Amino acid sequence: MVLSWTRGRVFRRARKGKDLQVNDLEVEISVPSHFRCPVTLDLMKDPVTVSTGITYDRDSIEKWIEEGNNTCPVTKRVLTTFDMIPNHALRRMIQDWCVEHRSFGIERIPTPRIPVTPYEVSDTCTKIVNAAKQGDENKCRELVRKINGWEKESDRNKRCIVANGAPLALVNAFDFFSSWGFEENNNVSSLLEEILGVLAWMRPIGEEGKSMLGSKNSMSCMVWFLLKGNIDLSIKQSVAMLLKEVPIEVLANTQGVVEGLVKMIKEPIGSASITKACLSMIFKLVTYSKGKDVISQRFVELGLVEVLLETIVDCDKGVCEKALGVLDSICGTKEGKEIAKANALTIPLVVKKLLRVSELSSSFAVSIVWKICDKAQEEEGVFVEALQVGVFQKLLVLLQVGCGESTKEKATELLKLLNGYRSKVDCVDTSLEFQHLKKPF
Repeated sequence: MVLSWTRGRVFRRARKGKDLQVNDLEVEISVPSHFRCPVTLDLMKDPVTVSTGITYDRDSIEKWIEEGNNTCPVTKRVLTTFDMIPNHALRRMIQDWCVEHRSFGIERIPTPRIPVTPYEVSDTCTKIVNAAKQGDENKCRELVRKINGWEKESDRNKRCIVANGAPLALVNAFDFFSSWGFEENNNVSSLLEEILGVLAWMRPIGEEGKSMLGSKNSMSCMVWFLLKGNIDLSIKQSVAMLLKEVPIEVLANTQGVVEGLVKMIKEPIGSASITKACLSMIFKLVTYSKGKDVISQRFVELGLVEVLLETIVDCDKGVCEKALGVLDSICGTKEGKEIAKANALTIPLVVKKLLRVSELSSSFAVSIVWKICDKAQEEEGVFVEALQVGVFQKLLVLLQVGCGESTKEKATELLKLLNGYRSKVDCVDTSLEFQHLKKPF
């Protein structure tokens, strides 16, 4: 393998801001073949030797084995063991070579840390469970931090930790310490926070872990963190991500979940991923067959309609889809529809998102307008407002572009209802996106 390096480029990078120009000098550096990984042909950063005696870069051979291969890529012989022995001598030679050629812009590869083994993870998990049963919070905290430290070293460690029982062990510990008086005990409260922070990157946590996380003690503890005022936002974010793992029937029957989710969406410093997670859970709750009307009414009482409209004003595609989906479900209830209809932002915002975000968002938007423009009530003010913001033209475009059967039926019915009020509209918003049309009118 030959790497071509322009000395002029290297000099300019090293002396940024100076006028040195060396454009015609090319230097070719030949990388020794035994420094290259046989799989990727790249310079090895962490050379390891497998049972056949061939040396590979650790990431490359691990990826090869994870894909289901059990043979040596070079010799094609079956690997008698998947153990990998670090080739320290070769790694030091590569580092020395990098140092010798640093003038050409080659950086010295860092000395890799020894990756954690499945045995180390399993042993640590056993110790965590035992420490929790004994009520030794200090020992448990030490072991949790040990696992968190391993995860930060490499993605390989993270996969090894998750695959060898760490999520279940931590959920066990969390459930045990949740039964203590964590509200008054700051030591236990801080330990639970650390466990939540580690569990957040271990998702999915498995069926057994989900069942235990949905226990009464664990749920009460997570809701308490969600509703607590003076607590780090990262902890609330961890709780929000973990609640996605909990079965929907447990969420629906846990007091405080509804209030906590609405509070998380209201907080302006929450990230988009957390907002999506909360909206996803709210959508599941308001569409959950058992008691969805009661849950929806509670969300309406907490001012979720106003929060959703504020969210829709300026958000990314994923958040917009979920927010419109939740608003559509809430408009399916009498109280939700009345609150949405009374809000001056509802019709303009929803119509604005029509044809602008995605097909899913458009279907939710049509459904919301269809529910608000109730055929049975036929409130003239609502129909006129919808016409003024250009819904009639957008519905025509939507039908020509194409949409789902249910959306098509609602759009057609809306056009019939709105057509009778077109003569009462003085002006119409014509700032529409006609590029969606398959052919001109």
